[in-house]
Amino acid sequence: MAGNDWVNSYLEAILDVGQPLDDARPSLLLRERGRFTPSRYFVEEVITGYDETDLHKSWAKAVATRSTQERNTRLENMCWRIWNLARQKKQHEEKEAKRLAKRRLEREQGRREVTDVMSEDFSEGEKGDIVSDVSTHGAKSRLARINSAESMDIWANQQKGNKLYLVLISLHGLIRGENMELGRDSDTGGQVKYVVELARALGSMPGVYRVDLLTRQVSSPDVDYSYGEPTEMLTPRDSENLSDEMGESSGAYIVRIPFGPKDKYIPKELLWPHIAEFVDGAMSHIMQMSSVLGEQVGGGKPIWPSAIHGHYADAGDAAALLSGALNVPMILTGHSLGRDKLEQLLKQGRLSKEEVNSTYKIMRRIEGEELSVDVSEMVITSTRQEIDEQWRLYDGFDPMLERKLRARIKRNVSCYGRFMPRMVKIPPGMEFNHIVPHDGDMEDADGIEEHPTSRDPPIWAEIMRFFSNSRKPMILALARPDPKKNITTLVKAFGECRPLRELANLALIMGNRDGIDEMSSTSSSVLLSVLKLVDKYDLYGQVAYPKHHKQSDVPDIYRLAAKSKGVFINPAFIEPFGLTLIEAAAYGLPMVATKNGGPVDIHRILDNGLLVDPHDQQSLSEALLKLVADKHLWAKCRQNGLKNIHQFSWPEHCKTYLSRITSFKPRHPQWQSDDDDGDNSEPESPSDSLRDIQDLSLNLRFSFDGGSGNDGSMNQEVSSMDRKSKIESAVLNWSKGKDSSRKMGSLERSEVSSGKFPAVRRRKFIVVIALDFDGEKDTLVATKRILEAVEKERADGSVGFILSTSLKISEITSFLASGGLNPNDFDAFICNSGSDLFYTSLNSEDDPFVVDFYYHSHVEYRWGGEGLRKTLIRWASSVNEKRAENDEQIVTLAEHLSTDYCYTFAVKNPAAVPPVRELRKLLRIQALRCHVVYSQNGTRINVIPVLASRIQALRYLFVRWGIDLAKMVVFVGESGDTDYEGLLGGLHKSVVLAGVSCSASNVLHTNRSYPLADVISLESNNVVHAPLDSDIRDALKKLELLSD
Repeated sequence: MAGNDWVNSYLEAILDVGQPLDDARPSLLLRERGRFTPSRYFVEEVITGYDETDLHKSWAKAVATRSTQERNTRLENMCWRIWNLARQKKQHEEKEAKRLAKRRLEREQGRREVTDVMSEDFSEGEKGDIVSDVSTHGAKSRLARINSAESMDIWANQQKGNKLYLVLISLHGLIRGENMELGRDSDTGGQVKYVVELARALGSMPGVYRVDLLTRQVSSPDVDYSYGEPTEMLTPRDSENLSDEMGESSGAYIVRIPFGPKDKYIPKELLWPHIAEFVDGAMSHIMQMSSVLGEQVGGGKPIWPSAIHGHYADAGDAAALLSGALNVPMILTGHSLGRDKLEQLLKQGRLSKEEVNSTYKIMRRIEGEELSVDVSEMVITSTRQEIDEQWRLYDGFDPMLERKLRARIKRNVSCYGRFMPRMVKIPPGMEFNHIVPHDGDMEDADGIEEHPTSRDPPIWAEIMRFFSNSRKPMILALARPDPKKNITTLVKAFGECRPLRELANLALIMGNRDGIDEMSSTSSSVLLSVLKLVDKYDLYGQVAYPKHHKQSDVPDIYRLAAKSKGVFINPAFIEPFGLTLIEAAAYGLPMVATKNGGPVDIHRILDNGLLVDPHDQQSLSEALLKLVADKHLWAKCRQNGLKNIHQFSWPEHCKTYLSRITSFKPRHPQWQSDDDDGDNSEPESPSDSLRDIQDLSLNLRFSFDGGSGNDGSMNQEVSSMDRKSKIESAVLNWSKGKDSSRKMGSLERSEVSSGKFPAVRRRKFIVVIALDFDGEKDTLVATKRILEAVEKERADGSVGFILSTSLKISEITSFLASGGLNPNDFDAFICNSGSDLFYTSLNSEDDPFVVDFYYHSHVEYRWGGEGLRKTLIRWASSVNEKRAENDEQIVTLAEHLSTDYCYTFAVKNPAAVPPVRELRKLLRIQALRCHVVYSQNGTRINVIPVLASRIQALRYLFVRWGIDLAKMVVFVGESGDTDYEGLLGGLHKSVVLAGVSCSASNVLHTNRSYPLADVISLESNNVVHAPLDSDIRDALKKLELLSD
């Protein structure tokens, strides 16, 4: 260790990997150069360059060690770490480059294939020249705006007849209407404030009757009791102008749904396994509220949500499932996106992809965002940059393809089953009514005051105590201590610019803290860096960094900065939107902001400041100095901001928002409009069940003529004379598999309503058998054991049975016959992985099944039909060409197993077929929205509608017939088809039979790039494990479904 030769050699390795020091000569040792300062190198070069948060702490410990030998050992270890970090970063960059190249190739191939499909009727307008794009989103574009109070009154009068019910969802963080604890943690930030204010503003808009903001109920000793209240009404800001049409349940409310660990507040990354539980609870609330609103203002008919709006990936995932379960439109606001965050983290080189996934559950988040894009009618963004640079990273969205499809829709030309959500830029709103700008002499004005008082707000004194000269203009930064907020560069720019220091003070409002040691490692690292820079540049008396402030203090902080003729700055590396810039402008503060992200759009509208490169320290200080020194420029920017700020008002935001929603094609449960006399009243006998069908009607719809029925616009009428015979013939053919089920689609949907379907709520519980075995024999054995276990309850009619499988109904008929089972042993059959739903009938032994076509109308949203089928056939052909040996057909379309809403492919060699996630990705790239399921031990592929699945079919039974999900128990194995994970979460009970699985489960489940624990809660009280050869009744007793 003498002479630090080891240390020098490792530092030389660092220099070879990264940027060399000035005048570096590899042949010389570092200490021989005489100009190398280890502390400066490690702090300024290593920490800044590689951003390892705990590196400085390690260095501090090393240099503080008195023992020379121990100090050298620590330095040696540190050098190893840094060298390894540099090497990892280089490896990550190479992998990322390959990944991006592969992605570009896949996107180009997918776009080329879509272009080939639609090329015969392309118009010139669909080819997407660059000039038209620039003109659409160019620098002179402006948001739609309310020009006067009169125009708002005109719009309001047009909405008076509406009684809209809107549902917003925001799951993570602590949400309440007043005294929000913004900045308490990373989950309780700007999104919390935005969704609360959005709900409040929408609840005050004409035409909106009720708004529910659904979030998580938190009853934990670690948080305030208010977060455990089931319901909280959001008081309107301007109650004087409320409509006279307010009713008993009208207005805006926060509704807290209990899900996840009880009595524990957990971060958003740990909420993913509990999403299904929230969906079931939220569905129950929405059903109840729709019924209540129907009684109040709907003439007795339920008022379904006009839209369900998910905020962030977790709420988007939940909104997609709710949209499918209730058949109502969905909206998504991403706020921040997983793919963008993943790319940023990989570029830093500190964490591998696996480590990023483990820490942030990023792959689960990305899949939630992809599903949200599949289902959303509209995706709301704050800026154009979010669309062009962030959403385009997703498989399910391509700006160029979206433009082509939109042009075809306007021309009423077929899109061949392809769908793309509409990306709409609607900047967040603000409430400005309480802010009154003062006109007149700027030297005498106090900027903007809300309620003039004789005493200054306490927060003023808290900030001003830091300044030796409080009369200087105040540069205000309002951001949490996060590296991406770039606060350290701001302090450096201020410290190294003497003219700026002489003219202005700097106020850093960096959240709330008690002690630095109690902060997270990342936040404490940033704060320590700021404090060291203050000391380095001797900025005492010129920089304020108060420890505490309330959310209610923020307006007073803006007022103080405006009163001092100050400037607001946002130096973040990337700012998705920049709500604080709008808030500051409303109080008369000019801005200096990053040119990356949302501030570009804000500046385009407000024109109240300067944009800078956040990496350029000098340009940042020059922009601040220019605004502070030039009073005429300052006054002009202030005036422009106040003049244009109304374009970001909540009324303007809500007007655009509601105009979009009312343009959606209405979607709601079809039986509500087609069966006005439907009755779900209690049956007279406890033996009534799904089996007690007195005729074939069930108020269901059938089709008899051929055709794919994919467009949904080829409806034909069948004369009433042969209606009955066609119904009976269709059901008979369907059940026996004699007629192509592709002819059973949506062409003719006649109704037969001669009988009334009995209610099923008197059932004590429902047993759902969803076992995925390799062979038919094992499935039969397990099914019989389950039936025998509850024979007593089955005999007295207190339990019903549902068989849930990937098989077609004709295969189920053979399956039951081979095991000596009667179809009437079951109440219903969920077939084709959840794309078809059948009930049994006691009417005729020849016609044991009745298909629920209302279920088809419930799940057919965005079904690609024939266009999807042709794409899948081309995919199968390409697989056969690339991987087949001796002209073997690895994947073939199984026409006899396919239906209108399920395209089935037979697989001869599962190992040669790409993973399900690859097929799903390919279809998303081509704008085809569907649910791909690998089943039957990998020997079958079912492609069904995106909103269809076996678990969604169970939710449909709850919505359609009122079957309580909490009284359902689903029997599954330890593994199964690729939709297996969806069967375990939620309010229903689950029994996992040990030893029951398919042998190819490991191969099938490569569809997941995240562990099963990120999807389901393995420790849920609703899940029990039991061997198949054990007493199944004991498992049901543990779930409290059976008593002793």
